[in-house]
Amino acid sequence: MSHLPVIVGFGGINPAGRSSFHHSYRRLIIDKLTPSERAATLLSLATISNLVTVSEDREQYQSASGTFNSLQSLIDSIGEQILSNSLIRKIDASHFDVDAVVSNKAININNAQPLSFTLTKRQLPNVIPDNWQIEELAANNFQISVTGELPIILPDTKESGVKTAGQLPTGFEPGKLYQSRNHPRNLQMTIYAASDAIKSSGIDFDVIADAVSPDDIAVYASNSIGQLDDLGFGGLTKYPSIGKRITSKQMPLGYAQMPADFVNAYVLGNVGSTGGALGACATFLYNLRNAVQDIKDGRKKVVLVGGSDAPITPEIIEGFRTMGALAEDKDLLVLNKVDKLTDQHYRSSCRPFAENCGFTIAESSQFVLLMNDELALSLGAQIHGAVPDVFVNADGHKKSISAPGIGNYLTLSKSAALISGMLGKESLQQRSFVQAHGTSTPQNRVTESHVINQVAKAFAIKQWPVAAVKCYLGHSQGTAGGDQLSSSLGTWVYGYIPGIATSDSFASDVHQSNLLLSKEHIKVGTTGMDSVILNSKGFGGNNASAPVLAPHIVKEMLQRKYGSERLCAWKERNQQVLKQALEYDQSAMYGETRPSYKFNHNVLEGDDLQITESSIQIPGYKNAVDISQPNPFNDYFKV
Repeated sequence: MSHLPVIVGFGGINPAGRSSFHHSYRRLIIDKLTPSERAATLLSLATISNLVTVSEDREQYQSASGTFNSLQSLIDSIGEQILSNSLIRKIDASHFDVDAVVSNKAININNAQPLSFTLTKRQLPNVIPDNWQIEELAANNFQISVTGELPIILPDTKESGVKTAGQLPTGFEPGKLYQSRNHPRNLQMTIYAASDAIKSSGIDFDVIADAVSPDDIAVYASNSIGQLDDLGFGGLTKYPSIGKRITSKQMPLGYAQMPADFVNAYVLGNVGSTGGALGACATFLYNLRNAVQDIKDGRKKVVLVGGSDAPITPEIIEGFRTMGALAEDKDLLVLNKVDKLTDQHYRSSCRPFAENCGFTIAESSQFVLLMNDELALSLGAQIHGAVPDVFVNADGHKKSISAPGIGNYLTLSKSAALISGMLGKESLQQRSFVQAHGTSTPQNRVTESHVINQVAKAFAIKQWPVAAVKCYLGHSQGTAGGDQLSSSLGTWVYGYIPGIATSDSFASDVHQSNLLLSKEHIKVGTTGMDSVILNSKGFGGNNASAPVLAPHIVKEMLQRKYGSERLCAWKERNQQVLKQALEYDQSAMYGETRPSYKFNHNVLEGDDLQITESSIQIPGYKNAVDISQPNPFNDYFKV
């Protein structure tokens, strides 16, 4: 019997703010919120950005502008600042100085005459070569004389060709929320996001763990390119050339599977399955696929799935820029027909399916907690939706590794066929939508729109609504599927499919005869959509599509399978779960909570285990691990 993988919790952090309880989704549709919903969203953004602290009695709000006795007066004062510190925008100096990016130059010295040049104090290397003679001039300038026959590297700076990115809210510092111990930014984000997802479930993880065997739990999480800031692989490869010492942490903490490793070791204490699948932009959906297969087949009962990418570094941006993939300033000037770019031009740099010039890079960390349907009911878990399958197909033979191919036609068609088979043709045609990959490159707008449009034609869908949340968030690489999932779940609570808001019209080469592309938010109601398909078209031919079922559909399915009496019992248990979940949301919104980080906690060794031929009992875990293994190839051993 197949089990349904139910979404019972989700959370994280992206350029729109905290994902749990739909805060980041609400930032996308903020103009459609009620005053109280808008106020809660702004407060959540303000506290995680360290713009505001709240008194213990939650009566006063302190900001740089002063003390406020009501939330509304605070919002009236700094509301626009809170909003401007989120979504896509000009790169903050906390990442790097876009006007003075380090760009060293190599010069060969092949004569005995000294080579003379001037450097500022900032341009001096950390280690001065032996053949340099330095004379200090006025105003922190230095005269350098070099002799010899060796090439030398002259420190220099240049203006970045790309100055925009989807950044976490300005002022958010995950490393200060726990003992981060020189963790790369990506892993700091992981600790925050995984903790947020677990706590959002409203069920203490110890309770979940006690309900199953330790081997019934799994964690699948990774990113597409590892940790490439200075505390990870970035520093590992860069430090020797600039005279800095490599540390013992940069090598191990740079690996792309490290988000799963950190969750296992410091958040959950997981001893079940683990892994990190890699698939470029489809990475999150690859990990989701592993989770869904495990739960459907009964191998696992609880799986935490995640992705975390922090690619806003000068080196990564320069790499994508030289590929011609990013929206550069020079191209944005032409696109906007202006001589100088403003903050608003940077905010609208990502324009899926419109006239565009490249994608906008972004950072994000997203996690989702899945359970099999039976366990979810017995624990009274929240039901945010369900993922019946995830489809993955490669592109086949290619001329260029970066060129799109045919794989996405297969994944999206399979997803549509599954929805049609489960819910009926009318549901697919009238009550489904697509979360497009929507990167904002000229190539993607043509190829992906053709994929979606052709599938719509094949299934007789006349106007298939298409969302593309990268227009708000940017492209968070391997975590992009997590951004799509968390924003999709908000539609079933607030009733809007976010519009593609960054352009007034869509490009003439976009295929849209059977699509509904809208700049405005599309009002569909909280039960107007039965399903959504998350779509990823990844670099190198990594394609994935994931159908996600609405919570009202999942509850109908569970009632048919388990009966009304079982559903009533679930509703009763769910009241306490919701109460605990909402208490966490309030605490997080007021800036009172901290991530779960259990360093050197309950560390075990082999001698601590009680091992028999059929089970292993692990101290601290209620249930034993059943190690019995029936012969799966019994047919081969028949006499």
